[in-house]
Amino acid sequence: MKAKEKKTAGKVPHTLVILFFLVLIMSLLTWIIPPGQFQYEEVDVNGTMRNLVVPGSFEYIARDTVEKIGIMDFLTSFHKGLITASEIVMLIFMVNGCFSIVIRSGSINALLGSLLRKFNGKEKIIVPLFFVIFALGSSFFGMLNEYNGLIPIFAGLGIAMGYDAIVGMAMISLGAYIGFAGSIMNPYTVVVAQSIAGIPLYSNSLFRAICFAIFCTVSILWIFRYMNKIKKDPSASYMNGEKSEYSFDLEMLTEFNMTKTHKIILGIILACLGLILWGSINKGWGAIELTGVFLLMGISSGIVDGLSADDIANQFIEGCKGVVFGALTTGIAMAALVIMREGMIIDTIINFLASGLQRFPTIISAYGMLFVQTLINFIIPSGSGQAATVVPIFAPIGDLVGLSREVVVLAFQFGDGFSNLLWPTCGVTVACGLAGVSIDKWWKFYIPLFGILFLIQMAILTVAVLIGI
Repeated sequence: MKAKEKKTAGKVPHTLVILFFLVLIMSLLTWIIPPGQFQYEEVDVNGTMRNLVVPGSFEYIARDTVEKIGIMDFLTSFHKGLITASEIVMLIFMVNGCFSIVIRSGSINALLGSLLRKFNGKEKIIVPLFFVIFALGSSFFGMLNEYNGLIPIFAGLGIAMGYDAIVGMAMISLGAYIGFAGSIMNPYTVVVAQSIAGIPLYSNSLFRAICFAIFCTVSILWIFRYMNKIKKDPSASYMNGEKSEYSFDLEMLTEFNMTKTHKIILGIILACLGLILWGSINKGWGAIELTGVFLLMGISSGIVDGLSADDIANQFIEGCKGVVFGALTTGIAMAALVIMREGMIIDTIINFLASGLQRFPTIISAYGMLFVQTLINFIIPSGSGQAATVVPIFAPIGDLVGLSREVVVLAFQFGDGFSNLLWPTCGVTVACGLAGVSIDKWWKFYIPLFGILFLIQMAILTVAVLIGI
């Protein structure tokens, strides 16, 4: 009886329970934290007009002019959160629904089988190879959403190699976000932040390249560590006992032969991914356009596979069923931001965190900026949006405490990037939803690594301050 009680006491609450109380806490904070706001001005940043914070413009707002967050506001915030995140929620449904049609065709089985035959027993090659490819795409071009269509494939690859979906998700999503955080010249974060801070574009790229290499190496070794645990004891997998939509039989896959139909469907997938890349770079496509391309991919694949219209529709629904939890998690997490915006406490929190940095010595201020940026990424999950809000405030603070603006940008870059796979308001919920991995399982894998990477970031900032970049 005591053992059972001990097991129950140590159980992690359901993800939705955690998010429910998170939103409740934010609602209570709106009664404690006074509302306030910065003034913003429209500024041309590298040819794009952005609303930047005016430094020193923060002012409190009279409480009686801001509607208080009541019980009904709290209860309806979940609905509003789902509406706010509707583009991403629908992206999760559309990608998985359409990929379910592709999976039924056997094309993914054929692709994975081909990869496994080629790289059989060579995980030490395939994991870092794909990891670095995705990391480089994010580091140089800011690619993230463009990878969404590949997440289900790599989740299946992780399972097919004899591990689990977390390994597959880590290859693509961890690689992408490590590249984003350790970016050498990401146009959406580094370039925007450098422009706002008034420093030369692409300055200190060699230093950033060294950081990129360090972060990739540590992360790949962490994936290998987890893989070795599973190889020694399959029950050590955090996904142990959970069925996945992308579960494949290893022996069956290695014997799966590629047909002409499979090749045509894989060609459709490749063409659609190329279209997404082109549209994102040249047309500024977002989640809505991506869902349209995925729908084209799913329907075309079903037709090539010889499915009837009803079969395509039914298979699409089956695919959507498997990601209801991930989609709901994404929307419900946004309820916390809805509450903070309605209570007008976001700018108050940012101002409080930023003003406190002026009281510390130079290196401690650098650590503080990293810590604050990590926290702020919870409430401003957009990289360029965070740069426009925070860098105009932090740059002059850095001047006051003796931090170069290069270090300010570096602290912003690290704080914005790594926590994207931590906070439920960021991209991690999308990746988990597409990979079929619950966020609590991902946290078990990632949080210890996040702690290690955070210490490395502090060490890098120390070096940056000491050598005066």
